[in-house]
Amino acid sequence: ALAVKFAERQRSYHCLLVKEHQVREGADTAHPPRRTLFVLNVPPYCGPDSLSRLFSRCGHVQSVDICDKPGPGEKKDKLASKFFDHKTLKGFQVAYVVFRKPAAVQAAKALSQEGPLLISTESHPVKTGISKWIASYEASIVDPKELKAEVDAYMQDYDKKVAEEEAKAAMEEGVPDEEGWVKVTRKGRKPGLPRTEAANLRVLEKEKQKRARKELLNFYAWQHRETKREHIAQLRKKFEEDKQRIALMRAQRKFRPY
Repeated sequence: ALAVKFAERQRSYHCLLVKEHQVREGADTAHPPRRTLFVLNVPPYCGPDSLSRLFSRCGHVQSVDICDKPGPGEKKDKLASKFFDHKTLKGFQVAYVVFRKPAAVQAAKALSQEGPLLISTESHPVKTGISKWIASYEASIVDPKELKAEVDAYMQDYDKKVAEEEAKAAMEEGVPDEEGWVKVTRKGRKPGLPRTEAANLRVLEKEKQKRARKELLNFYAWQHRETKREHIAQLRKKFEEDKQRIALMRAQRKFRPY
């Protein structure tokens, strides 16, 4: 248990639980054994920079990886976006501190014998409480110009990648592979046309008619009764319409039954 404080005036201290990270050979590629310190009970306001400064007295810190729960680590790609793919961790977390030399791990474990260590300093303060909330709110405000520049740069890279893929596909079109097979694509004499809204509506209408034909009519007894009742109502309605038409023809003296 490593006692730490986040302010000089703080009377109570916080305990970080540290141990040497041990896994099977080749199971964890991002956190090498004998050079990784496993840290538990890390507060949400204690970031990688704070842990790096705390354990830098033991040796050169190569990397600090903070996760929401323990698990097999994999090498993560650096986030290319400042606004997207950003995950906010909440609650107490775990951290993997990777040193350059294995001796630094033993030195970090020996820090538990010392008194409470101060993490927050004047040059590198750790914001907590209201100041942390204010800083989080200010960081959540997006600059429209910076966001637009990042989106434009991403779209340029995407268009460039699509153009390269199309050029590569055009070069490989009609060229047999090692086994003599030729890849057939939709780009030929009659390329596939994109569907319009009217075409989509026609396809949906055909599918609806197909489903209606497959439905079982008069499967239940109440359906059979309802069908008979509707048929009788239609016959009565037609009979009344015929009576009115005949009465009108008689009034106009145009009714000739024979």
